Amino acid sequence: MGFSLDKVVPWGRSFEEYVEMFNLSDDDLKCHILGCGDGPASFNASLTQRGGNIVSIDPIYNFNTIQIKNRITETYDVVIEQLRKNKDDYIWDTIPSVEELGKTRMSAMELFLSDYEANRNERYIAGELPILPFENGAFDLALSSHFLFLYSEHLSAEFHVLALQEMLRVANEVRVFPIVTLNGTTSPHLNAVIESFENQKLKVAICEVDYEFQRGANQMLVITQ
Repeated sequence: MGFSLDKVVPWGRSFEEYVEMFNLSDDDLKCHILGCGDGPASFNASLTQRGGNIVSIDPIYNFNTIQIKNRITETYDVVIEQLRKNKDDYIWDTIPSVEELGKTRMSAMELFLSDYEANRNERYIAGELPILPFENGAFDLALSSHFLFLYSEHLSAEFHVLALQEMLRVANEVRVFPIVTLNGTTSPHLNAVIESFENQKLKVAICEVDYEFQRGANQMLVITQ
């Protein structure tokens, strides 16, 4: 069966992971960035500390710090247990154990929680794909981490196309990581998505990145205006 979840869960990744997942250059980090579905990741907080310009959007931002913290606590053990059951599906070199992964993820989420409340409605906007509350071309770069494609069993091909179309409305370039599902297989929606945007004469590429934790998840989709 492999790794499975009934619904999207709050699971935050670090600044360093975002840089590797999306192959972000120094010039990329100077862009006006939109993070779609960032959840409790610490990328927003860390990039802002470095002088970056970023907005994150996620339905979880409808809730306050205590509510989000409680949700993280509720789902943490579920995710860790799934990781233990499917340990062979992951590469344990940078992160040596499930326990160490838990510490790393909690550290990122705690950094998010410390930054969140004071910056709600400014850098953390409540909302969700496929409708974004931003003007056309408001951002240089839009990122989607561990949402699109990963939850292919939960989200249709049509949803993926609509979501990516909306991200391209507000940003000049879109990057999505990973392009595999929760169980590690290539998303069944990938070909339909590529075909849809190639038919619109947009530049579509699958790019290999240095980051690989889930085995086989070392590629991102890039769509450019």
